[in-house]
Amino acid sequence: MLFGILGKKNSSKEAKHLYNTALDQSRLEVFYSEYGVPDSVDGRFEMIALHVFLILHRLKQRDIKNNDLSQELFDHMFKDLDQALREMGIGDLSVGRKVKSMAKAFYGRVAAFEASLHDEKELNEAIFRNIYRGQEGNAQNSLKLAKYLEKQVAHLSDLKNAELTTTTNLFKN
Repeated sequence: MLFGILGKKNSSKEAKHLYNTALDQSRLEVFYSEYGVPDSVDGRFEMIALHVFLILHRLKQRDIKNNDLSQELFDHMFKDLDQALREMGIGDLSVGRKVKSMAKAFYGRVAAFEASLHDEKELNEAIFRNIYRGQEGNAQNSLKLAKYLEKQVAHLSDLKNAELTTTTNLFKN
């Protein structure tokens, strides 16, 4: 998937919409104030990754299974992250390594969340380990975020396919 980032193919309107919806949701203050996600570059990345994961998970469902749209969403996300790193002043020589590292982290999050969705305890542990980096004092925050993630998975699976690419806010607050 990473090779698509460097390609010339433009993201579809639907992929841009899905990414922007995930980005808007990831920026909600509640994650940083009530869920204890660090309000840092890493914390912001974690929230973007979590919300894009939710959309990718929905796109894998049998009734929609759209691999092209999933790829376009992934590509658009990493084009945006590449641009954000450059705007933050990261040098051109470092951006590629950072984007590659972020992609590897994203794949790890997707695998961990996907594997643990069936078990609240496992999901809580995956969130605690990945988003909170196992820092003490975040056990309650991790549990709240696990419940949030489960609620969003259920909500997104109830949406009709057409609603995914037309609804302005896919997520249930």
